[in-house]
Amino acid sequence: MLGTAQLAARGKSVRAILWLCLFLSPALAVRAQEPSPDWQREVHRYSQARDWAKAFEVVNAVLARNPADVDARESQAWLFLWSGDVPKAEQGFLALTKDSPKDPDMWQGLSSVYERQGRWQEALKAIDQAIQLDPHRTDLREQRAAVLRALDRRPEARLEFMRVLEMDPSSTEAKSGLLSLQEPPKHELRIGTDEDLFNYTGAYGSEWVSLVSRWNSHWDTSIAGDFFQRAGFGAGKVIGSVTGKTRAWGALTVGGAVGHDNTIIPRSEAFFGYDRGWRISEDRFVRGVEATYDQHWYWYSSARVLTLTGGTLVYLPRDWSWAIALTGARNSFPGLAPGWQPSGITRLAFPLAHWGERRLSGNALFAVGSEDFALVEQIGSFASQTWGGGFRFQFNSRQDVTGYAAFQQRTQDHTDTSFGFSYGIHF
Repeated sequence: MLGTAQLAARGKSVRAILWLCLFLSPALAVRAQEPSPDWQREVHRYSQARDWAKAFEVVNAVLARNPADVDARESQAWLFLWSGDVPKAEQGFLALTKDSPKDPDMWQGLSSVYERQGRWQEALKAIDQAIQLDPHRTDLREQRAAVLRALDRRPEARLEFMRVLEMDPSSTEAKSGLLSLQEPPKHELRIGTDEDLFNYTGAYGSEWVSLVSRWNSHWDTSIAGDFFQRAGFGAGKVIGSVTGKTRAWGALTVGGAVGHDNTIIPRSEAFFGYDRGWRISEDRFVRGVEATYDQHWYWYSSARVLTLTGGTLVYLPRDWSWAIALTGARNSFPGLAPGWQPSGITRLAFPLAHWGERRLSGNALFAVGSEDFALVEQIGSFASQTWGGGFRFQFNSRQDVTGYAAFQQRTQDHTDTSFGFSYGIHF
């Protein structure tokens, strides 16, 4: 939904709040050399404390005395933006650009509003207008570079960051911006193993390897091989998929699988999925929402299964996220009428610690009615509850390891204890 480069570009608009930080604002330094009025210092103090109600009280009092006060109107527009009222912020900055068309700060503010809304082309036009009015301000050029990066116009963004460094060699924004433009790894090779320990039959084991390739901003491919063992019998399958993505429409994935089933796994599979995300806010509890839909067909030697899954992923502050998915499975066995089986799962993911590039994150899950459609003996009608959790440890940008464990309680006092690990290399 929301990639790291895009989130970083949108986050760059945070510097707009520096307008309120009076001692850091280049625009105010140009406008006036005398100390700022007391009301601006109050707005600054309340804004730092995120007490938007008090900040609005101060600005509104100034506007009540003088509705044409440009500084107060600009402060009000910024407050609308950072308190989350983006439509009013847009109205405020549009009015200011009409009344003060030669002021680059007004165009910078309007660009920040468009960034918040993901309207990147309009954000670029607005910041270009600001630079045309004052081409020597590095903060404007930094913002332009961030917008270009969000538009995936990476060569232009790199040139803009380099231009900033020519103007100000100490610019940390430009230095970090250039680092963010370094070509990320395109491929992820991952190997893993999974084990299921049952209290009513022998253990199941599997090993797998996958390669995911992100060729550009529009196309991904994935290929994987899974190898299963059960009571001395083996089976295997190959899975492949292609994903097409656009910023406006989201992502569509289609794929399938074939294999040597040995009456253990499906003989063939086909699936497609749709994924669409929306950014909600940088400041509120819900940062973004991602909706998914998946449809999967499994053809076994003596059974047919169709699963329909709808899910939602909610992005929360501090890199927390919460996912919930509901699945309806239509099982068809010879001689029996087809039947639907429901299941659902919820997962909470959260950061644990970080040391430079090294990062540790975890997750906890709970599922009801979950079934494993990879194995033929796991598709019968049974009720279950599953509790589990996992972790991901990132050594650096090129290597990570993941692990999980879960316990499933089924009807007839059957249990399944599962665990697995994987190691990923990014190149």
